[in-house]
Amino acid sequence: MEEAYDSAIILSNEKETSSEKNFVNHAEIAWQEMRKSWVGDPSKRTSELPMEPVISFNATYEEMLLNNHTPFHKSIPLAEMVDFLVDYWHGDCLFD
Repeated sequence: MEEAYDSAIILSNEKETSSEKNFVNHAEIAWQEMRKSWVGDPSKRTSELPMEPVISFNATYEEMLLNNHTPFHKSIPLAEMVDFLVDYWHGDCLFD
């Protein structure tokens, strides 16, 4: 009787182990696919030299945003625009 009980426990443990091995996290797979669409496939990236900044080092806030109603001649990368604004805000003590 005890042997039958032990074998039942072993079979139960084997089922749990096999179901753990077969677990597929569909949410993670979907997230990875969505992330790949955002950042691109790293295996297809080429090593690019850093771009020249679009914003001149002596550009002012007024030149960039207030007085100029024409589109920029070239797209400004987000990181570059953020750096520009943070530098401006630091200069005017608007950002800690």
